[in-house]
Amino acid sequence: MASNRKAHFDYEILERYEAGISLTGTEIKSIRAGKIDIRDSYARASGGEMWLHNAYIAPYDPASLNNHDPKRDRKLLLHRAEIAEMTAATAEKGLTIVALRVYIKHHVAKVELGMARGKRQYDKRRAIIDRDMDREARRSLGAARD
Repeated sequence: MASNRKAHFDYEILERYEAGISLTGTEIKSIRAGKIDIRDSYARASGGEMWLHNAYIAPYDPASLNNHDPKRDRKLLLHRAEIAEMTAATAEKGLTIVALRVYIKHHVAKVELGMARGKRQYDKRRAIIDRDMDREARRSLGAARD
């Protein structure tokens, strides 16, 4: 449905988690319509619960009066042990939890979270160089086949 492609460029993803999202009726309808943006979203623990911040779910047009707040924080549904593990990792090692993608699984909205470490500028440049070299190798291999 929606993915955060920039997260793979800005962060080194160390571990992945799957979490459910607690949503209202108009929010799930907007997600099913593909009107969600998770580009700047991240997860943070608060009061023993995990919350998704900065995820934008567009208002659902037919709901008009009974619509949701597009930028509200949404509760993530995780096991207590997973929340404790993620909280400890972010506190100790200076990691962050970013939303990688949102999708529908068995009629339920899920978010894939990534335990991430920020990349340095030279790492980003290296990734661009590697991607360009890969593309050039595939292009020359395709030309050799013709």
